[in-house]
Amino acid sequence: MEILYLLIPMSVALVFGVAALLVWAVEGEQFDDLETVGAQLLDLSCSAGAATDACEQRSQVK
Repeated sequence: MEILYLLIPMSVALVFGVAALLVWAVEGEQFDDLETVGAQLLDLSCSAGAATDACEQRSQVK
C-alpha cells in the first residue's frame, strides 16, 4: 500500500511529461502538413540526380 505514495506521483508526472511533449510538438508545427514531406521524399529520390534503373522505370510507367 505504501508503494502507491511513490507510484501515483510518478504516474502523474509521466502524464504531465507526455502532455508537455504533445503540446511542444503541436506548437512546433510538427503536425501541420503530413503529406507534403512524404511526397517530396519520393520525388527527391529521382530528381536529385540519382539516375537509377528504378527511377527511370518509374518515370516511364507514368
